[in-house]
Amino acid sequence: MPDLIAQGPRSRDRWRRALPMPDSGERVTIGRTVLGWAVPWDDRISREHADMEWSGTLLTVTRKLHARNPIFYKGVRKDQFQVSVGDHFVIGQTTFSLVDQRIRLVAPGDSFPAVTEHTFAASQLRQARYRDADSRIEVLSRLPEIIQGSSTDHELFRRMVNLLVEGIPRASFIAIVAEPTSMPVNAMTSGASTPSYQSDKLMIAQNNNKAKEDALLVHDETNLKEQASEMVASPKLGENDWNRPGAVREVGGLSESTDGQQLDQGIRVLHWDSRNLVGQQFSPSAGLIRKSLTSGESVLHVWSRTNIRSDSSYTQTENIDWAFCTPLRSEACPGWAIYVAGDFSGPMLGPSAAKDATMALADDVEDDLKFTELVATTLGSLRQTRLLQRRQDSLRPFFAPVVRQALANRDPDAVLTPREANVSVLFCDLRGFSKQSEESAEHLLELLRRVSDALGVMTHHILARDGVVGDFHGDAAMGFWGWPFEDSNSVVSAAHAALAIQAEFAAASVIGDHPLAGFRAGLGIATGKVVAGRIGTVDQVKVTVFGPVVNLAARLESMTKQLRASILIDEVTADRIRKEIPSSDARVRRVARILPFGMRTPLMVSELLPPEGDRSVLTNAHIEAYEHALEALHIGKWSEAFNWLHRVPAEDRVKDFLTVFIAQHGRMPPSDWQGFIRLLEK
Repeated sequence: MPDLIAQGPRSRDRWRRALPMPDSGERVTIGRTVLGWAVPWDDRISREHADMEWSGTLLTVTRKLHARNPIFYKGVRKDQFQVSVGDHFVIGQTTFSLVDQRIRLVAPGDSFPAVTEHTFAASQLRQARYRDADSRIEVLSRLPEIIQGSSTDHELFRRMVNLLVEGIPRASFIAIVAEPTSMPVNAMTSGASTPSYQSDKLMIAQNNNKAKEDALLVHDETNLKEQASEMVASPKLGENDWNRPGAVREVGGLSESTDGQQLDQGIRVLHWDSRNLVGQQFSPSAGLIRKSLTSGESVLHVWSRTNIRSDSSYTQTENIDWAFCTPLRSEACPGWAIYVAGDFSGPMLGPSAAKDATMALADDVEDDLKFTELVATTLGSLRQTRLLQRRQDSLRPFFAPVVRQALANRDPDAVLTPREANVSVLFCDLRGFSKQSEESAEHLLELLRRVSDALGVMTHHILARDGVVGDFHGDAAMGFWGWPFEDSNSVVSAAHAALAIQAEFAAASVIGDHPLAGFRAGLGIATGKVVAGRIGTVDQVKVTVFGPVVNLAARLESMTKQLRASILIDEVTADRIRKEIPSSDARVRRVARILPFGMRTPLMVSELLPPEGDRSVLTNAHIEAYEHALEALHIGKWSEAFNWLHRVPAEDRVKDFLTVFIAQHGRMPPSDWQGFIRLLEK
């Protein structure tokens, strides 16, 4: 498949793009701001200037009606024309050339032996001084711009290759290559959760008399609509079979299929470019690439063009006298390297002249190698940074922001090792799930989505107030505050999170078609000392809290059903809320002294309420009346307690709990009354 090369007035203003498959029906647009085919350097090109469609033999170019400036083809203004391979057209200051240059990967046995081989260690190159430092620094000064503007790997590859073309004037061909055995099939992209590139298209020269050819033709097909699919073909596939799913071929030891599965070893060209616009073939040496990758150092090969031309049994490319390969030493670029090749820029040399040129090149090429090493280091470091960012992003759902903050600046073991901490624990359980399950038995996926939305409400408000989501229990969530950092406002944060969760469920309940309609939440909060951190077994761990306070918070949440309250809190939490939160934000009502089922010690259970106003049916006077009733209950004056309860609105369901309890005993305390209510079940 041919490429379209755009070349602006400066050497840096350049790109190479592969045309769409001829049977894809895809049209592309070139313009100053078009995604994938942008020509940002030329202000004479409109935002969208021309449409193009490749037929397989001709490129049809159509000028858009609103395009400001004309298109010139063969020196004549044209609004629509067809371009053949080898031709070009001009818009503004930019020339667009249609070229068909192929890559022929030369196997070690087919490569003519190098006259000279030099190996350059990275430390050696770092010590060498640039002979043309000013021009190199000018080119390298654009690295930040290149990095910032590269949103995908392939855009980064293109820009880096362009930089190398500009920075190494003696180079004819430059490529970024990789051994796929070391490179993941789903290579990392910059910030997206899906791979943003389409793999290089490999083409095999057909031969009806044998199953394999000795030449591998590689053509780099990339665009900014890149998909994660691998476009490859079998030895017997034709050009029209590229998109056939499941097609498999073997190329120089590399087998691939259109579903992206890599089966054997080989070399992939991630992106390449040529300084020449004629149809020269680029033949990188597999032996040189593998030698560089194996040694981990830059390796230079110099050939004698005289010997190559005199021995036709070898397949080394004409007009290529030297090549070097520099590996990318980065975990994020396994098996990657930069391959640079060029010639002696003159007529065919005789043996003596070739030897002299070879020796001179070995000295002069140090500048180019040093420059390439720096580009390789930059590319590797950038992708390493993106890899680490992707790993961090992949862990994002597993750690709360406050935990990630702690891990960012400290040793993970020091952060996550279990330790004692004073925390506030919140348990939140979904009410109405059983009923919804029965009603949605035929629509379980829809029910799952609604339950996920409900859990999302809980986790959102926990995390929004710098809490940690410690666990999920079916349709319940647990969060806590006070770890990994000490937090004197843990109770305040927990209380505000609980009230926000309650308010969101209450608001949704009055909207009939809301995903949360029919659901309510029961919440329990307890405060005290726990063990927090990485807790579990040798096989599986999680970041959570452990201790009696956790059990108490869970028990309070379960008691909301019996006491008919929305949010129940323990005595420590209640005392701190009264001291730390103004009544304009939250209020506390003592509910009763309760002995939970299975426990030996009674505890004062209180209810967390929103401030007086539209969100609560209870005024401050109602709360005062209820607590008068509670005091009378505790000292055995149940008739008095009953009378006080009648001053509380009928809409208050917590009042019903005490009223029923008193009525069941005929408004008289039993003989063994000790001032607390014993719960007979969980």
